[in-house]
Amino acid sequence: MHAWHVTHGAASDVGLVRRLNEDRYHADPAAGLFIVCDGMGGHRAGEIASSRAVEIIPHHVAESDADPSLPLIGLSRPEFSPAANRLASAVRLANHRVHQEAARRAEYAGMGTTVVAVRLTGAVLSIAHVGDSRLYVIRDGAVRLLTVDHSLVQEQVQSGLLPAADMARAPHRHVLTRAVGVHPLVDVELGEMPVLPGDILLLCSDGLTAGVSDDVILRVSQESTDPQVMADRLIALSNAAGGTDNATVIVAVVTQRHTSLWKRMYTQLVSPPA
Repeated sequence: MHAWHVTHGAASDVGLVRRLNEDRYHADPAAGLFIVCDGMGGHRAGEIASSRAVEIIPHHVAESDADPSLPLIGLSRPEFSPAANRLASAVRLANHRVHQEAARRAEYAGMGTTVVAVRLTGAVLSIAHVGDSRLYVIRDGAVRLLTVDHSLVQEQVQSGLLPAADMARAPHRHVLTRAVGVHPLVDVELGEMPVLPGDILLLCSDGLTAGVSDDVILRVSQESTDPQVMADRLIALSNAAGGTDNATVIVAVVTQRHTSLWKRMYTQLVSPPA
């Protein structure tokens, strides 16, 4: 019998132009939970929004693990698993709390944050995202983007008004069509996929992809098997490309470990009763 195992590396950098790093991340391989948030808003409000999100989302998930009867925030979508619906619930709760805080304090007015969050439950990866932070999977020598940016330029590309090759240079490329905390309610994009041994998951803010292409991401993944080395290398390449924005990356490598019958029996014997 096999058990899923995740090793990870993470790095975040202010870049070479910005004064503050408004990105935040959360990485908990034991819970299979990884989150990247890119805050927006003046007077330090962006870092407040992203910080709140990476606190609220894991807390809500942990509470529901301890008490599965904890009500969901928002409607459950039956086409997705309980884990995916719980992740969406956590993002909606973060949206509510950030929006409330912005309403209470004038200096935080309009603050918000992107969110890309994943949770590995068994062999299924649940995905929740809002904004233009991204999730990639590297599998079988290829890199694939699993999220679609909630941005004005992405909408223009999809409608045929802007060539995809011009997205990175568009002057309005940072304009989001969805963000956590800006409005009382938020539409959370959900997805699910089965994972395979050897999959590399990469979560990142748009500060990374502004200067680092998919091909470079793939090359870095092939140069080392250490996820922390990969994460550090990608941040260095982002800065080498100009470092025009904060950049954050989490690299998570999914493997399987054989679990012996004796080990499973021992775990059951020593585990406290529920």
